[in-house]
Amino acid sequence: MIQQSELVKKAIFLLKNLIETPSFSSEEDNTATLIENWFKDFSIPYTRTINNVWAVNKHFSENKPTLLLNTHHDTVKPNSAYTKDPFKAIEEDGKLYGLGSNDAGGCLVSLLATFIHFYDKENLNYNLVIVVSAEEESSGPNGLNSMLKIIPKIDVAIVGEPTLMQLAIAEKGLVVCDAKVKGSPSHAAHPNTDNAIYNTIEVLQWFQNYQFEKKSAVVGDVKMTVTQINAGKQHNAVPAEVELVIDVRVNDKYSNAEIVEILKKEAPCSSIEPRSLRLNSSSIPISHPLVEAGIALGRKTYGSPTLSDQTCLSCPSLKLGPGDSTRSHTADEFIYLAEIEEGIAIYIQLLEKTL
Repeated sequence: MIQQSELVKKAIFLLKNLIETPSFSSEEDNTATLIENWFKDFSIPYTRTINNVWAVNKHFSENKPTLLLNTHHDTVKPNSAYTKDPFKAIEEDGKLYGLGSNDAGGCLVSLLATFIHFYDKENLNYNLVIVVSAEEESSGPNGLNSMLKIIPKIDVAIVGEPTLMQLAIAEKGLVVCDAKVKGSPSHAAHPNTDNAIYNTIEVLQWFQNYQFEKKSAVVGDVKMTVTQINAGKQHNAVPAEVELVIDVRVNDKYSNAEIVEILKKEAPCSSIEPRSLRLNSSSIPISHPLVEAGIALGRKTYGSPTLSDQTCLSCPSLKLGPGDSTRSHTADEFIYLAEIEEGIAIYIQLLEKTL
């Protein structure tokens, strides 16, 4: 059996290669090949489906529940504020710099190392499936969502995102709505008591002040924000309608469909329509063995405000990983090398208590 210290070295080596291999969403071909090579190096059978790479443990049994280990290997594009080369793995003062190092490269290599640790163990309580998925950053059609009909049925999941190895037991969902406020078009020089722009004032106040009834002790209230407004094409014409975009961050007490039903019934708009209902909130009971095992290891629970591939899953899921979410998508992104070592150790300890 490979030693944990050796797994850490191999994981960091892989992460450096991943950093130096561009992998924007839907352009992850080359990093998918690196992940394939990881499985080949350990002589583990795997499958590549487009740019998703996945495998199951050696003693997989149809009679056992299945635990998914998931994270992603795509990245956003680097922003203009970088002072270091985003595609060069740079070690400085215990940090590893590079695009995707924190989000979610550290989680990726830590979960791969954890899977290797448990791959050939017998008599586990759960099967293990690992999916290193594509298109997470863009919520694309060929990511984890496309894999759920291909991989074995999942009963519970650990989704690797940077949480400082604390237990994110709930995650807010997202539904974006397009709304319209109508009025009577007219020449600006003539009286008009049904000006669509003026009518929007009351509507904006409604969105600003409305509170959804169900509150979550973990992720807080549903947060609704008007983020875009558009109307009119010329200075001397009152438009017939105003278009609004509303960003709704949904807590774990509602489905996106329920949120839209409430808005259609109560929002004082001429119309309101969701762009998508699929980015639902997610959670795992605090009494679940995975969470209890994490708490026993001294980990704290919290609710996450950020989206991940948990939105694809209908089963209980726990967000957990090395790195810090506040570093994600920032200039000169980095992860501490010690965080990767800790991440692998805690993942293994957590699963030893569960599997």
